[in-house]
Formats: sequence, structure tokens, C-alpha cells
Amino acid sequence: MKLKYWILAARPKTLTGALIPVLVGTSLALRDGVFQLFPFLCCLLFACGMQIAANFINDYYDFQKGSDREDRLGPERACAQGWITPKAMLRGIIITLLLSALCGCGLLLRWQSFPYNGLELIVVGACCILFAFLYTTYLSYLGFGDALVFICFGLIPVCGTYYVQGYQLTTDVFIASIACGLEIDSLLLVNNYRDREQDALSNKHTLIVRFGEPFGRYAYLIIGLCAALLMLTFNPDHKLYIYLAAFFYAYTHFRTWKKMCTIHSGRALNSILGETSRNMMLYGLLLAAIILNA
Repeated sequence: MKLKYWILAARPKTLTGALIPVLVGTSLALRDGVFQLFPFLCCLLFACGMQIAANFINDYYDFQKGSDREDRLGPERACAQGWITPKAMLRGIIITLLLSALCGCGLLLRWQSFPYNGLELIVVGACCILFAFLYTTYLSYLGFGDALVFICFGLIPVCGTYYVQGYQLTTDVFIASIACGLEIDSLLLVNNYRDREQDALSNKHTLIVRFGEPFGRYAYLIIGLCAALLMLTFNPDHKLYIYLAAFFYAYTHFRTWKKMCTIHSGRALNSILGETSRNMMLYGLLLAAIILNA
């Protein structure tokens, strides 16, 4: 099996969603003087591994359901394209999950430092693995995908990354986790916006299917602007450059939204997925810089 097919199936562009929360949580740890390199690396590898595993699971179950949705079968759909057999993909899922869990278990080497002797880390890690399966197979069809993204790409990774370094949580950590959860959900929103018609036919009741195209269009705009506003909570001294950074991101997000509205539907919205991923990375870097320099 050629390596390039596995790389396509891993969807490297989606790793932005795994990297941003760890980056933001670590910037808070650096600011507060509690940064630790080893826990940071464990969190980084665990987050990336779980994102790749989730992509493999999505590919595998889409194929098992007999998906023939041409607009959604990009080159990363390795099972659907016949490049990777379902059996091989299942092995890939198991191996990726085991490697991710191994990276997470590295944090338990310091179990005595944690308030609950590391038991809380085991519970959170197990929930992440469970949610990776439930999202594709069940929850996304009931409209819970956005809530799950908010939790698993906002609250858990930002708070978790800080917690394993500082052994506590702060108000700033919670605010940053909310900001990241909102920002990363924008990627899911534009994905569901693109797929809304086929999702309706497939009885996949995303929020956009439930509440309609205008809801999805304006929800994408609003959560990006809310994420930009949350940047300003890290500006107690009212520094001009932080206001400018937040405005720059808001403007970038608005321009992408305008393009999305113009395209409206079809495969051309794939370009908006790419822009949203770029915007997410921009947001993460700006928020981390603001936290470190406020």
C-alpha cells in the first residue's frame, strides 16, 4: 500500500484543528511560567494522532455505509477510491489509536503530580477515543457535531494542555478554550454548509439541515466574529496592536464569509474549506501571540 494514499487519508490540512488548541494552551502555560516541554509534546502528538484516527474512522464508516456522494469523495477518501481496503483501514485505525494512547500515557509518568493521580487523564483520554467513533457513526447524524467539536477541539485540548503543565485551570484558560472551540467549529460549519442538500437526503440532521441555509450562512459569520471579540479579553491594558490583530482576523473571516455566500453551493465551496483552515491557523497564531505579549 503506497504511503501517499495513507497521507491523503490522514488529511494533513485538518491537523490545524488539532494544533491550534495545544498551541493556545501552551502559550498560556508559557505566560504563567508553568511550561513543561514533555507534557507539551505528549499533548501535541496525542491531538494529532486522534485527528488522524478520526479521519480514518470517517473514511472507513463512509465506505461501510456505501456512500456514493460524488461531491464528498475527495482524493482523501482512500477506501472509496479503492486505494486502501476497508480491512487495511481498520488496522490503520487501531494502530493510530494505540499510538495516540501511548503518547497520552506518557503523561502518566508524572501521575503523582496530578490532583487525582492521573485518573482524570485516563477518563478524558478514553472519552476522546469514544467520541472519535461516536461522532462519525452516530452523533453527527443527530445534529450534535458542532457541540462535540466545541468540546473536543476547544474545552478539552486547551484546558488539558494547560492542566498537564500547570496542574490547575484558570479563567483565562476557559476563555481561550471557548474561543478555540468556536473558531474550529467554523470548519465543520462550512463543511456542513457545502453538504447540506445531500445530508438532508441521507437523514443526517446537522444544524444547517435542521434550521436551513440562512442559519448556516450567518452562524459561520457570527462564530468567527465572536472568536475575534474573545481575543480582546486578553487585552486588559487596551493595547492598540491587540485591537488591530483582532480586527485583522475579523476582516479576514468576513472576506471568506462573503466568498462563501457568493459561491453558495457545490464543489466550489471546497475552496472555502481551504480558506477556513488557513484562517484557523492565523487565529491560533494571533491568539497565542496576544496571550504571550499582552
